[in-house]
Amino acid sequence: MKEKTVNELVLEEIGIVSKIVGEETIKRRLLDLGLIEGTSIKPVLISPSGDPRAFEFRGSLIAIRKEDAKNIKVK
Repeated sequence: MKEKTVNELVLEEIGIVSKIVGEETIKRRLLDLGLIEGTSIKPVLISPSGDPRAFEFRGSLIAIRKEDAKNIKVK
């Protein structure tokens, strides 16, 4: 399965987090939210402007900006 970023997933497509890259402050924030390796994540809503997108994971719905979502690699 090809690795891509979470913002490349289409609505309702499930991805599995493989790693988080980028700036340490953003990386720490995403890890604190529970986005660790092996977590299932699914985009469920897109704002009218296209940014941010809402993702469902670990029973929560969290809005993540494209700028931050590009740092989340999924399989």
